Amino acid sequence: MLDSRDAKDGLAIRRRRECASCNRRFTTFEEPEKPRLFLVKRDGSREEFSREKVLRGAIVACRKRPVDHSRLLELAEGIERSLMDDGELEIPSAQIGRMVMERLLDVDEVAYVRFASVYEQFETPAEFSNIVDQIKKSRKPRILM
Repeated sequence: MLDSRDAKDGLAIRRRRECASCNRRFTTFEEPEKPRLFLVKRDGSREEFSREKVLRGAIVACRKRPVDHSRLLELAEGIERSLMDDGELEIPSAQIGRMVMERLLDVDEVAYVRFASVYEQFETPAEFSNIVDQIKKSRKPRILM
């Protein structure tokens, strides 16, 4: 082994190695095995947690909005990390939906309303108006120039 150091913010180890027979160098990343998380849906069924599904939901909510893809990756990774830190292996899908909504509010208010409308299953324009009013009350007014 030539070199070993922390990678991925201390969550992995990066090792540089050299093949003894051909002398070619290569890099490996070693990470601890993560426990499998399962989400429990509204109907009681279970499925394995997927960071990719969280990311896709955030991408759909942010479609045609000025949001960097890297922010959405951070959002999905942050949710997964938070769930892992909690130590629970089964998480209600409603909890994950709320986590996405909380984080989307800090990313983009329009994306938040879009996601909330699907997650909360809005059926009337009044429901959209109510959530927009809630955002207005919780945010400081922006000064437009």
